[in-house]
Amino acid sequence: MSTLHSVVEEIRVLSHDLGAKVKELIHEGNVRRIIIKDEHGNTFMEIPVTVAAVGAILAPVAAAVGAIAAMAAKFTVVVEKEEAPKAPEPPVVVVVVETPAEPPAEPPPAN
Repeated sequence: MSTLHSVVEEIRVLSHDLGAKVKELIHEGNVRRIIIKDEHGNTFMEIPVTVAAVGAILAPVAAAVGAIAAMAAKFTVVVEKEEAPKAPEPPVVVVVVETPAEPPAEPPPAN
């Protein structure tokens, strides 16, 4: 069983791209939470994506994001993702094969 690790990523978007970016992130599948902040760092909205992924709830979230986009020109979208840990590198195995030494050549017979 593998455990998941959280990774936080910040994406800067303009207001007219905000709605499309949030929808894209919700459909991505490995996103746990989306936080929308303005250029001064004020948080406008936090979206737990597990809730937003339900179709009936996605429409109001999209409408709220559209309304927020009218309030400022630039936003930072903070994305908290789940990533499976990378598999450990397999150990390097070095096999040394020794071949038997050739027997010494016999001296030629003396005449």
